[in-house]
Amino acid sequence: MRILESYILKSILRNFALMFIIFTLLFILIDSTSKLDEFIEHEVSIQIILRYYLAYIPMILVETSYIACLISVMVAFGGMTNSNELIAMRASGLSFWQITRPALCFGLMISMLVFWINERFVPESYQTTREIKQENMMIESDVRRRKQESVKNLTFYGLNNRLFYVSRMNPSTNELFGITIIEYDDNARIRQKIVALEGKWANPVWKFYTCNITTYGEAGISQPLKVKVYKEKLMDIKEDPEDFLRQRVKVSSMNMRELSEYIDRFSSSGATRAINNLRVDLHQKMAFPWQNFVVIFLGLPFALMTKSRKGMTFFSVFIAMAVSFAYYVLTAVFFAFGKGGLLPPPMAAWLPPALFLGIGLIVIEYNFGR
Repeated sequence: MRILESYILKSILRNFALMFIIFTLLFILIDSTSKLDEFIEHEVSIQIILRYYLAYIPMILVETSYIACLISVMVAFGGMTNSNELIAMRASGLSFWQITRPALCFGLMISMLVFWINERFVPESYQTTREIKQENMMIESDVRRRKQESVKNLTFYGLNNRLFYVSRMNPSTNELFGITIIEYDDNARIRQKIVALEGKWANPVWKFYTCNITTYGEAGISQPLKVKVYKEKLMDIKEDPEDFLRQRVKVSSMNMRELSEYIDRFSSSGATRAINNLRVDLHQKMAFPWQNFVVIFLGLPFALMTKSRKGMTFFSVFIAMAVSFAYYVLTAVFFAFGKGGLLPPPMAAWLPPALFLGIGLIVIEYNFGR
């Protein structure tokens, strides 16, 4: 039995390695073709281009792994059907679970690998590619255009232990809307909370309008000492508009621990919608790696159901693509529901894999349970 499991696992691993190489080369080919003018215009060196695409490899693996996993498994079992190996396994009395155990173990193994890569390497890769692009490949018109675009849900840590949240920023006029600033002491207790309806840069200071400033005691938020209300207020804030745009936090550049700590500190800001969106992102980061196991689990019964050998490999690839696309669409829909507040963050992230596992169990029980 172990020889058979080793044979199946090696076939799947060989297919997966091939799929990963194909996806990586396709990405580099398509992306480099679209950026060829930028490379030439900015005289980007070969070393920088190589560094740019090497930094992309962890992100390519994470984003394409579930498709590569399912195609690898389906093609492996499709090939065994074409050569009558799968028929021989079933004729010898092996159950569905005995035949598919190597594939399921492979799915779990890749899920854990993707989880580790997503936590350890992807944030750094995202930051590296972003810096290379900004420093070497952005033309002046792109920079100006980005500076003119309105920015929503701007969050970042500033000087003096301050956490900033701005509902919307207009870079062209240097105006802020829906401002919340939380200032902490050295023991991470809230010392002051600033809430303003609007702010405008009056070089070299910020002027806030309809501004409330609440000062807290040693007990933090449970001990408000005084509240001051200002129609207009010049603020002692060192960050200028460029700092606001430069220091904004990207969820893609944080791992789960950093994002969780960020949410904990940000939860007292009162920006409920932004906090909900961050929690959806956190649960999505948790659930995302396990899609590798989930799509394999649902695809396997289809690989074993077909008795005809003719065109089995093509059929396997078709099923793999259909299942992958269905999972992608369902995940995107539930993610949007979570961001829109229609579903709690845990449900928005975990319902799609739970539904696919449930459907997989039903299909397996119906076709192989007897």
